[in-house]
Amino acid sequence: MSISKHFDRWIPQLVLGPTLLASLVFVYGFIFLTGYLSMTESRMMPNFEFAGLTQYHTLFENERWWTSLTNLGIFGVLFIGLSIAIGLFLAILLDQKIRGEGFLRAIYLYPMALSFIVTGTAWKWMLNPSLGLEKVMHDLGWTSFTFDWLVNSDMSIYTVVIAGVWQSSGFVMALFLAGLRGIDDEVIKAAQIDGASLPTIYWKIIIPAMRPVFFSVILILSHIAIKSFDLVIALTSGGPGNSSDVPAIFMYQFSFTRGQLGLGSASAMMMLATIVAVLVPLMYLETRSAKAMR
Repeated sequence: MSISKHFDRWIPQLVLGPTLLASLVFVYGFIFLTGYLSMTESRMMPNFEFAGLTQYHTLFENERWWTSLTNLGIFGVLFIGLSIAIGLFLAILLDQKIRGEGFLRAIYLYPMALSFIVTGTAWKWMLNPSLGLEKVMHDLGWTSFTFDWLVNSDMSIYTVVIAGVWQSSGFVMALFLAGLRGIDDEVIKAAQIDGASLPTIYWKIIIPAMRPVFFSVILILSHIAIKSFDLVIALTSGGPGNSSDVPAIFMYQFSFTRGQLGLGSASAMMMLATIVAVLVPLMYLETRSAKAMR
């Protein structure tokens, strides 16, 4: 009996051990390796001779890097903000127990089942001035209509926002809908008895109670935005020129196609620092609010 209890005590460690070991090696180990390579003069192949912060100095002097950061800021703010606004709006509509809710929920969720490569390719066809929306409107007789954002260097990053929001807003809706369904109906009924209107109930009672859901949504969308690569590659390839470049494309091209592995590693570490800069304040605020509610 004692042998059985001893075995039961160790079985979780035996099951989780390989996963923990793999995470330490293939996640944190490679983060450490990338961080070290960012402080070397590595080019086509790794060079482990320490060179200090030279690559970071070169990175911050690279105009393309600052362009990619600017694009990431534009994409991130609009992508997260619009996805939350549209997702919350759709969730509130479906929360009214409308007919055909299951069908509509499936329609809204369907884009998330697609890969970003498929989404980018489809929107590239639709936004191509010679093939998509602009051509359709011209064929219908509206010859003054123009929508050339895809080939306009000042607007190309906004086409990435459109495609990203289209794909992710349904997923955000599902998260918010689950949060709405978790709100106690008695609270809503009590507010209605007190004479509160439905918009007031949502704005002052329900939405503030969904803070943990907002935390999860912002965290997930921030992660998607910062590591965005395949969507941009499929839709604009970072162009025209470098007008829709983002840090993930910068990192890939300098690391693997331009033979500047050290510079690419430095950009990868800056992307990691960006994720941490978003994650840590969010976790701190969530932990602090959770303690305040106790």
